[in-house]
Amino acid sequence: MVHVHAAGFTPGELTWPGTWTDRAGRDRTPSVPGHEVSGVVIELGYGTTGLSVGQRVFGLTDWTRNGSLAEYVAVEARNLAPLPADVDHAVATAAAISGLTAWQALFVHARIEPGQTVLIHGAAGGVGSIAVQLVREVGARVVGTGRARDRDTALKLGVDAFVDLENETLEDVGQVDVVFDVIGGDIRDRSTALVRPGSTLVTIASPPEIQPQNGRAVFFVVEADRSQLTELATRLRDGRLTPNIGAIRPLSEAVAAFGPDAPRVPGKTIIRVTNGD
Repeated sequence: MVHVHAAGFTPGELTWPGTWTDRAGRDRTPSVPGHEVSGVVIELGYGTTGLSVGQRVFGLTDWTRNGSLAEYVAVEARNLAPLPADVDHAVATAAAISGLTAWQALFVHARIEPGQTVLIHGAAGGVGSIAVQLVREVGARVVGTGRARDRDTALKLGVDAFVDLENETLEDVGQVDVVFDVIGGDIRDRSTALVRPGSTLVTIASPPEIQPQNGRAVFFVVEADRSQLTELATRLRDGRLTPNIGAIRPLSEAVAAFGPDAPRVPGKTIIRVTNGD
């Protein structure tokens, strides 16, 4: 059981079957959304190992159980990792799902290497901004995409080149070793032609309908992983990784922030549930 200090959500959660049903497909409404969490362990289930009461932790809650937009949440211990004392809970929350998504796309599915060229769609967003920083740390070249307003943010993150998808031609990028897509649709499909033979397009938007010629396309859903969360926590502590937080709002404003009419801000919206450590 975690006393929640900060929580995060994905705007599309209300369309996910797991938001409304359990693993067997049975109705479980009313539901608590939100799956990113950072807080303090207040109770352990029988046989739980690897964590202790009073420990700061962060990670992901289960997709088919009540989530993190609450004062307390029950989480499988394996879905959490220890959080260093000098990392703010809001920062950790912003790095949970976005960081794991970027990590798994780049290192698990694309297996990026130094010297490669990586095209990252949505480079200034919550996932894309972390992906840019991870690619730069490896020593690969980064081409970012987004809207015109995202250019300065992407350049500050360290992209080597930026493509304004509204006013510039994506195909001018040329061939790349990896495409990481968070947009889907026409942008994803056009990107398949940019993948070098033997290379990879990774997407989290939807299963690809077009395969790169002599390459591969991978669709995946992010999973909790303690070892990867630990890697992210180390980078947060050392200042090598900075999540793009667009807004921090109190729990009393969670419904407004989560609703379909909520204004979209660049970066991640975090809900501050409890102040202090």
